[in-house]
Amino acid sequence: MSHETTKPRKRGLWFLFRVFAFSWLVLAAPRSAMACPVCFGQSDSPMAIATNMGIIAMLVVVAGVLGAFASFFIYLMRRAKLAAAQETSEGTAQ
Repeated sequence: MSHETTKPRKRGLWFLFRVFAFSWLVLAAPRSAMACPVCFGQSDSPMAIATNMGIIAMLVVVAGVLGAFASFFIYLMRRAKLAAAQETSEGTAQ
């Protein structure tokens, strides 16, 4: 019976520790790490330009992967139609 009562207390302490640690990390971080250069008003800085180019590069990668995924399924649909057409033509030829 005593084992059941100590288990929730340990979880509560662990939760409080995590909240405290996360709060400390957020408060200990410098203000410059909290925002991008655009938020600081330097939208024409090299860092902001590099950030924008990084975002564009990631979008290109995501679009490429999605395009490849969609084209693979289109390929499978065409292949299934060809296989079905060959089955019906073989069935009618005999």
